[in-house]
Amino acid sequence: MTGLLRLRLALARPIDAASLLAFRALFGGLLLISVIRFAANGWIAALYIEPAYHFPYWGFGWLRPWPGAGMYLEFFALALAAGCLALGRCHRLAALACFVLFTHIELLDKAAYLNHYYFVSVVLLLLLCMPLGRLRLRPNTTAPAWTLYALRLQVGLVYGFAGLAKLRGDWLLRAQPLKHWLAPHADFPVLGPLFARPETAHVMSWAGAAFDLAVPFLLLHRRSRPYGFVALLGFHALTGALFPIGMFPWIMSCAALIFFPPDWPRRLKRALGRPVPADISHVPADISPVPADSHAPLGRLALAALALHFGVQLLLPLRHHLYPGDHGWHEQGFRFAWHVMLVEKTGVVTYRVRDPASGRVFVVHPEDALTVQQAKQMAFQPDMILDYAHRLAAEFAARGLPGVEVRADAFVAYNGRPSARLIDPTVDLARERDGLAGKTWILPRPD
Repeated sequence: MTGLLRLRLALARPIDAASLLAFRALFGGLLLISVIRFAANGWIAALYIEPAYHFPYWGFGWLRPWPGAGMYLEFFALALAAGCLALGRCHRLAALACFVLFTHIELLDKAAYLNHYYFVSVVLLLLLCMPLGRLRLRPNTTAPAWTLYALRLQVGLVYGFAGLAKLRGDWLLRAQPLKHWLAPHADFPVLGPLFARPETAHVMSWAGAAFDLAVPFLLLHRRSRPYGFVALLGFHALTGALFPIGMFPWIMSCAALIFFPPDWPRRLKRALGRPVPADISHVPADISPVPADSHAPLGRLALAALALHFGVQLLLPLRHHLYPGDHGWHEQGFRFAWHVMLVEKTGVVTYRVRDPASGRVFVVHPEDALTVQQAKQMAFQPDMILDYAHRLAAEFAARGLPGVEVRADAFVAYNGRPSARLIDPTVDLARERDGLAGKTWILPRPD
């Protein structure tokens, strides 16, 4: 038997589907809560309806928010799909609807980017591909092993790359940006006085990097799993209380449950005195009593699709190495790479628009036309500064001044450093184009 065939057989081996069904229910429920929270806080209008201009991702400029009440209808449809996913109703259709709707909303504006939005989209894509459609918590309910392993690997990659990203001077040696973020929390219950001390930021920086790198391995092993899970809950509870990171702590705490034995929901029900269907827990936790030679191996096409998916997941967070300099400063390759809580940046940008025909120069302050959130995010993100430069060129052309030159005076304070120029002020941004190539008009981070 070849190694590839052994792998295909191992990935297709039946396992108890109880943990997968519990994960689907919890994940769908959290997505539903996120939508309700989004609507209750007025963020649908603030982020997608009120702005006169949106910052599209490169390659997705054709996407636009729905006009009028369309965005409310899209969020309502997402809520319905999330509810169906949580209840296990029409699994593939619900997962497909959640993936399409959520990813569409995610791609509408870079100003609203958060790391865990990308994680939600990726997990929804995996759930869409999993054969969980008609499964219920019944006797001997099984699923192929690759479904569980894929989710475990996806979660492990998030923590692994987040930990690797912290192995840098700012995080480990300067304790930035934690030193900046912890100081205002001196009034936090019990721990507040510690947060006011600079050495606390250094300890927490090292502990955070160690946690991210170690927790997937702690969760994988039976003896260390309880300690790893308690540490994970404590870590996410503390970061959720200290920092405005939304649903991320809840989502990752829920995702960690997939590292427990596949039959843990049955065991939990039994421990709570609830009636439990006859199960397969009398055999080793990771397999079912079905003999190894009684199931077909995972198809070659499915194996290739899994390899492609995780190849992208492995390479995408490493693409910032293709660009010279500090990626936290120039932000090339920064998004979709699990660079969680690595930077604190504030900026201010002013545009100088020159009409070559008359020589007249117009000074434009973008915050006059953008929302507070958009202006804040754009001021330190070079590709958003470029986007708005093109917007200004189009606006002046519509006013009868085609071919204007647009330059930016952009200053950014980065991880406790003094404010410095981010963009070359001599470059006409109206002539530059976004893309994967390195942006020579971004100035290097000053030492």
